Amino acid sequence: MSEVVGYQLQDGVAVINLDNGKVNAVSHEVIDGLNKALDQAEADKAVVVLTGKPGILSGGYDLKVMQTSMDAAIGLVTAGSTLARRMLAHPFPIIVACPGHAVAKGAFLLLSADYRIGVEGAFQIGLNEVAIGMTMHHVGIELARGRLTTPAFHRSVINAEMFGPEAAVNAGFLDQVVAPEALMDTAMATAKAMKKLNMRAHKQTKLKSRAEFLATLDKSIALDQDSKLQ
Repeated sequence: MSEVVGYQLQDGVAVINLDNGKVNAVSHEVIDGLNKALDQAEADKAVVVLTGKPGILSGGYDLKVMQTSMDAAIGLVTAGSTLARRMLAHPFPIIVACPGHAVAKGAFLLLSADYRIGVEGAFQIGLNEVAIGMTMHHVGIELARGRLTTPAFHRSVINAEMFGPEAAVNAGFLDQVVAPEALMDTAMATAKAMKKLNMRAHKQTKLKSRAEFLATLDKSIALDQDSKLQ
C-alpha cells in the first residue's frame, strides 16, 4: 500500500499496519497511506483491523511538520481530522488492535474506531496536548467528548491525564485489554464475528446514530482552520 502503511487481506479481513519509525508519527504520508488502505478495504468489502508495531500504535502527529509553521500544522491536523471523520463513517466495521502506547493522534485513532483492543503492560494512552503546550483543537475536543465518559473527558482533555490500559477501558479509549501475544488473534476473531453483521444495516445504523456527531466534526474541522488551532 505504501512504505509506512501495509495492507493484507486475510479471509475477508483487511489488516492495515502502521510502521513509520520509532513512535509511528502520523505524517501526511501516513494519512495518505491510511486513506488508500481504507479505499482498498471498502473495495474488498472487508472488515478492517488497524494496528501498529510492538509497543506502540502511534505517538501522535509528526512534530517535524507541526513545528515547521502554523500553516503546516493546520494542514496536517486538517488531514488527520478528516481521516478521523472518515473512519467514524466507514461503511464496514473498523477495529483497532493497539499494541501499546497510543498518545495524542494515536489516541484519536482509537476514538475514531468501532471497537478497540489494547494490551496489558506499562503503556500510556491519552491526550497529552495540554501538557506539551498545545491548545486542544476543536475536533480533538469533540472526538473526546463523543467517545469518553464525562469524568474522563475532563481529566483527559483539560488535565492531559494519561491512562494505563485497564483505566483506558473505563475511560472509553479501549473496549478490551488482552495479553500482548493474544492481540492479533483476538482482533481477528472479533473481525470475523463482525463479518456476520448485515453490512447494509451496519452502515445505515452507524450513519444514523452518528449523524449529529459527524455534523459537529464537520463544523469543528472548519473552526480549526479559521482559528488556526488556537
